[in-house]
Amino acid sequence: MKSIISVKDLSKIYIMGTTEVRALQSVSLNIDKNEYVALMGPSGSGKSTLMNLLGCLDSPTAGEYMLNGTNVSTMTDDELAEVRNKEIGFVFQTFNLLPRLSALENVALPLVYAGMSKTDRINRATEVMHSVGLADRMDHKPNELSGGQRQRVAIARALVNKPSIILADEPTGNLDSKTSLEIMGILEEIHKAGNTIILVTHEPDIAQHAHRIVRLRDGLIESDILNDNIVSVLQQHGA
Repeated sequence: MKSIISVKDLSKIYIMGTTEVRALQSVSLNIDKNEYVALMGPSGSGKSTLMNLLGCLDSPTAGEYMLNGTNVSTMTDDELAEVRNKEIGFVFQTFNLLPRLSALENVALPLVYAGMSKTDRINRATEVMHSVGLADRMDHKPNELSGGQRQRVAIARALVNKPSIILADEPTGNLDSKTSLEIMGILEEIHKAGNTIILVTHEPDIAQHAHRIVRLRDGLIESDILNDNIVSVLQQHGA
């Protein structure tokens, strides 16, 4: 299977005054199309830095990053922004919704940057709102929605451009246990529909939803293992 993400000897160094902080140290990693991978690690392990690089939110100090066959490690900020908008859907812990816009308008927003007509934007945004079970909440503003509903809106917005990768950064961090399970269920459905999912979390029970778990420590990959619990269940069901 062809790797959708291939990073080789990726490093990121931050200069803090006179101090050099090596956030990532020669990390190499391949992620295949339609994999479901969790990035784990304690605070300061490098997982957020790696997520920012994989999400084209930042550029590496050294190393190579191939995304869908394109070398993005040397791109300008404008080029990275274009790749982000086409290839990657983001889901954040804090939802990042615009308070003055309705749920539907929030979901349609990425399509404005993609240059889609208003009618097509509304049709596509409506379609994804239905897919996350929020057809009856489209005209509500974010402050009229529960935390779980807001995260569903954020997931719909991440899906609206039909990206190849969903990057979810602590997507259940602000939610209670029951709502967390519902959101993880939606991510599982998105994965089954063919998306590659990269989940960043420090919670072991949330990481257990992924099929592969990559642990980082001190800017290095400490372990990279298949999640036996899920893999054996999939094999039993002939998936």
